[in-house]
Amino acid sequence: MADPADSARNHPFSRLIALISERRHLLRDYMAAVSGAGGRLVFSLAYFIFLANTLSLADFGVFATASAAGVMLSRILGFGFISALYRVATIRPRLIGTFTGGFILLSALSLPVLALAAWITFALFFGGLLEVHVFAAVIIAEALLWRPVELAIIVNNGLGAFAKASLLTILGTAMRAVAAGVFMLQADVSLANWSLYYLAANAIVFVIAFGRFYPRQRIKFRPRLYWRKLADSIYVAGAEVLFYLQMEFDKFVVLAVGGAHLAGIYAVIMRLVDLTAIPIRTFTMMLVQRMMRTPAMLSSLKLRAGIELGIFAVSTAALCTLALVLYFFPNALGRNIAQAAGLVILALTIPGARNLVEYQAELLFARGQTAVRAINLALLAAAKAVLLALLLAHTTEAADLIWSLNAVFAVLYLVSAALTYSALRMPAKKI
Repeated sequence: MADPADSARNHPFSRLIALISERRHLLRDYMAAVSGAGGRLVFSLAYFIFLANTLSLADFGVFATASAAGVMLSRILGFGFISALYRVATIRPRLIGTFTGGFILLSALSLPVLALAAWITFALFFGGLLEVHVFAAVIIAEALLWRPVELAIIVNNGLGAFAKASLLTILGTAMRAVAAGVFMLQADVSLANWSLYYLAANAIVFVIAFGRFYPRQRIKFRPRLYWRKLADSIYVAGAEVLFYLQMEFDKFVVLAVGGAHLAGIYAVIMRLVDLTAIPIRTFTMMLVQRMMRTPAMLSSLKLRAGIELGIFAVSTAALCTLALVLYFFPNALGRNIAQAAGLVILALTIPGARNLVEYQAELLFARGQTAVRAINLALLAAAKAVLLALLLAHTTEAADLIWSLNAVFAVLYLVSAALTYSALRMPAKKI
């Protein structure tokens, strides 16, 4: 006769309860982290609606492209030493103060390189569209103010302080939304005036981040320790620049070839696509932390395929939901965004493909394969440049462009998958 206690333990519901109990700390951390993603999603949407419906569509396109340039260039700050800080926070938190000193030192040394790269970017893409002081304000906001805030978020995530990281993430996005809301009420709604509001919002968050959220450790300078990590950090910095180049290069090309108005429409579509990545990044961040400790955890092909299918399904469902809302309520997000509302559904597979390329790049980072990651991202950036050049040679119509980009991003995903999973067969690098 079966023991009732054994039967109870073997009941599916009991097994589920036991599994949840065993993983309660992981679930708690995930819920804390995903709350930040949810808050960021809400405030990002508010920020986007306020700004896109206040600036002209052309000005919004120029600003979105300048902001993308700032995000890309911000990866030069500190020559990528943020990656070393993240690993230290995750594995050896007592060294945070020492490695923060390294970040400060290398940030100062990186400023001339950052300034030169910004000047070249301005000369190539923005010379006839934007005054130099407006471009400089955007770059300072992204590279010298927001990138250090991201450092504070990253370090807190590494420490497992997901609630603090989430709160700071929400605060940063909320401050930008507030700035856009106040700007919307002003008489002068020029791009030059907005750049000052944007600069101020990021400066406020910078002060709060390091005044209240950064771990309290004594700052120490040990240059000999930093040089041993510098090569790996430079690989990461190069990979990050290449990653954002291949992620954002389409905005530069559309602005250069199609002009500011088409760039505005395109920026609206791609911003809506970007919103689908916010919940995915929470999952990726926690997976990366697990892989830093156990690099072989994704050795199962079935598990890898399941994760990728889940990322694609969630991303596509998010875009379809948004497209459905805009189909029935095209003015739901404002007058300017309504001009692009009918094009959203044409970007059907783009969010899934973009989010998977980002996820695959993070897998290589988690395993310490930073040089391979940089090479892969360089190849993806080159492939995207060639594919976009071929595409724009045939059409500059917004609908045709968005629809054709599904094929472009599908090809990029296949290239990324082939490169990434070939690299994963190699041994992980010890940290």
